[in-house]
Amino acid sequence: MSKMVNCKSCQNELAKGVSKCPKCGKDQRNFFGKHKILTGFGVLILLVIIGNMGGNSTTTTSVADSNVNATAITTTAQPETTTVKTPTPAKPTISTEYISALAKAELYGTTMNMSKKGIYDQLTSEYGEKFSKESAQYAVDNVKIDYNANALKKAEMYQKEMSMSPSAVYDQLVSEHGEKFTQAEAQYARDNLK
Repeated sequence: MSKMVNCKSCQNELAKGVSKCPKCGKDQRNFFGKHKILTGFGVLILLVIIGNMGGNSTTTTSVADSNVNATAITTTAQPETTTVKTPTPAKPTISTEYISALAKAELYGTTMNMSKKGIYDQLTSEYGEKFSKESAQYAVDNVKIDYNANALKKAEMYQKEMSMSPSAVYDQLVSEHGEKFTQAEAQYARDNLK
């Protein structure tokens, strides 16, 4: 025995599953039953959206209606381009003090043509920059300075401005109370004076 329902329009008693009322002709199907094509497109769009959210996938679904056999709808999400980054080795972190000491060392070496020991002493001096011994050592070990060229520039300055002899210039360059260049750097400067 089938269940009975009332017509949506005239309230006439109908058997459940009837698509039209025989009395008033009103379509008894719901929205999805009345608009099968629109419903199919909606389901298709929904599947494409879900497929794209899930990455690379293929979704197959069946849409059935009472008058047509089941139809398979297949959607394929477009492959996503994925860039895989190779992890780079972690760089050791350098403290701000070390970076600042390195910047000062470069400044002293390039603008004042100082020796390595002279730069170190200036960086650690109580009356100078007051950097720690560790940061000053890091700075002089990592600064890119041509100390031979610095020694030669200092030698030329002593010779030109103070009229010093090559021997006196050499002594001033290696002096612990003077420029503090190494003997090799001072000799390079003396040998290349004009």
